[in-house]
Amino acid sequence: MPASAQKDYYAILGVKHGASAEEIRKAYRRLARKYHPDVNPGNKNAEERFKDLQEAYDVLSDAKKRDFYNRAGFYSDQAFQQGAEAYTPPPAGGGGAMPDFDFSGFDFEPATDAGRRGGFRDLFGNLFNRHAAAAEAVGSDLEFQATIGFWDAIRGAVLRLPVPRLDVCPQCHGSGTGGKGGVCGECQGKGQVTQQVGGMRFNLRCPQCQGTGKQGTACPRCHGQGRVRMEDPLEVRIKPGTREGARLRIAGKGNWGQQSYGDLYVVLHIQPHPLFRREGDDIHLQVPITLAEAALGAKIEVPTIEGPALLKIPPGTQNGQRFRLRERGVASAQREGLRGDEYVEVRVVVPRPADERSKELLRELARLNPEDPRASLAREAQAGR
Repeated sequence: MPASAQKDYYAILGVKHGASAEEIRKAYRRLARKYHPDVNPGNKNAEERFKDLQEAYDVLSDAKKRDFYNRAGFYSDQAFQQGAEAYTPPPAGGGGAMPDFDFSGFDFEPATDAGRRGGFRDLFGNLFNRHAAAAEAVGSDLEFQATIGFWDAIRGAVLRLPVPRLDVCPQCHGSGTGGKGGVCGECQGKGQVTQQVGGMRFNLRCPQCQGTGKQGTACPRCHGQGRVRMEDPLEVRIKPGTREGARLRIAGKGNWGQQSYGDLYVVLHIQPHPLFRREGDDIHLQVPITLAEAALGAKIEVPTIEGPALLKIPPGTQNGQRFRLRERGVASAQREGLRGDEYVEVRVVVPRPADERSKELLRELARLNPEDPRASLAREAQAGR
């Protein structure tokens, strides 16, 4: 993986040089969510920043790669795999001839100015500023937000979701070229040409075929990218009892890279119900009762997600009191054979007497029950003085 001597991976992730592996992981996840291309469609700056984050995390999350980067000041897979981490730069101000490096395993962009001659710093800046080819070979993951109905989440369903993603260009089949095939005469199909600069050899991307190794111009549909944005209708099976915020992984349905697809993650949001309120696998609802039912007790019919059920209201029930109906909630999607409960909160409806006879009965009730419900409030208020 090419990297840059000019880049500070720690600064890219916003962590200190002595940061722990956990601090590096948290920083990467936070920034990756912010700059992911799917969150910032069409934003080239965010796309470049996301690739830098991937590059920095790939190195700093690996103890051996991080050690090499800390000592050498740069990182590349080629140098690391060939044991170049053992190389220690000469001390500042020290003499000695420049060692004869062979950089033929690296991939460079060709210089745009044929008359330009750069020094050692320019060569390394050009070498390591390219994005990691390995990261582009594997397609990126996608996250898709989907809203489902209240009953679909409880009973299960099959959804058809129109998921836009980057897929293989159907016109060039991922090659990026609009020609009819054939081998590039400049690089003989390798996609690279070798250039000697002093004691160093470099592999440059072939300027004739732009690294494809094939003849022909860029594909007119994908403009040489090898992939296009397409809407792929997918069938997603929702398990009975699925909860709010459930995250479903569908392997191989993300974006196409150069060699494989990423994964698709579907995040589910559940529409509310006008009567039932769901919390996990439990169902909550409010049921009105009359003053007589609250005072004398009664058996009332209450709705559940599986139909009506009888609930016993004991005498003297107070407004806001809750009752539990065991196993009248949602069947668990996580634990087979278990289901939640239903919690019923009663709301006492106070009558509004419209005739004198009803008013007299309420006055008689008050005379027969002279208890003051606010007496305890007065005692507690005085207790603190």
